[in-house]
Amino acid sequence: MAYHIMRTVIVIIWVVLATILCSSVAIVLSLFEEGDNLSHSAARLWAKSILLVSGVKVKTEGLSNINEHTSCIYMANHQSMFDILALFGYLPVQFRWLAKKELFHIPLFGHAMARVGYISIDRSNRRSAHKSLLEAARKIAGGVSVVIFPEGSRSQDGKLKPFQPGGFHLAMLSGRPIVPIIICGTHDVMPKGNLHITPGDVVVSIKPAIEITDYGKKDKKNIMDKVHSTMEQDIARIKANWAPL
Repeated sequence: MAYHIMRTVIVIIWVVLATILCSSVAIVLSLFEEGDNLSHSAARLWAKSILLVSGVKVKTEGLSNINEHTSCIYMANHQSMFDILALFGYLPVQFRWLAKKELFHIPLFGHAMARVGYISIDRSNRRSAHKSLLEAARKIAGGVSVVIFPEGSRSQDGKLKPFQPGGFHLAMLSGRPIVPIIICGTHDVMPKGNLHITPGDVVVSIKPAIEITDYGKKDKKNIMDKVHSTMEQDIARIKANWAPL
């Protein structure tokens, strides 16, 4: 028990130090580059270092489903704060987050997010949220991919929650495809409401793109159902075939 507590303390200390260092580097790099690629690389290093210190191994599946030359909307299930680390570290494309505005209030970290072009969304204000979606749609049309957690918040029990409509509205505004991503294992590493970190294995599974153009303008619910069922089926597949990495 004492060993696990000590490991968690070490990880938390490293998270603070790595966040300060990598956020500072990302802010500086954002002053000298146009595409923010180097800043994203700093974030990837930040994520992989925390995963390493935490004793978390990540396996990726379906990398061939990524089209690096097409902007899209990556939608992932959300079980843990470690989902963010797994995507930063192992989704091998440039992307920007569509994230709740509270994250942008975190000293240094929030400023770094704003500097490199992540998009703040105020879910408590419908008009502000709509403006954020329009901004995101413009960025996607300009060639930028975004990552969204369509559940809106972390699952308390690790099961897939109902989806919020905002990300699907964005998909219809932009006309860009949705790429479902399934993350398994992070709930066991660090469940919602628990600071205790347990080393473990994580699988990140990338599914084929779902083309918005295959649906009509009023088919948002059908698209939501399609993405939800795709994630549920793949979660069941991964769990049925789970084996240590």
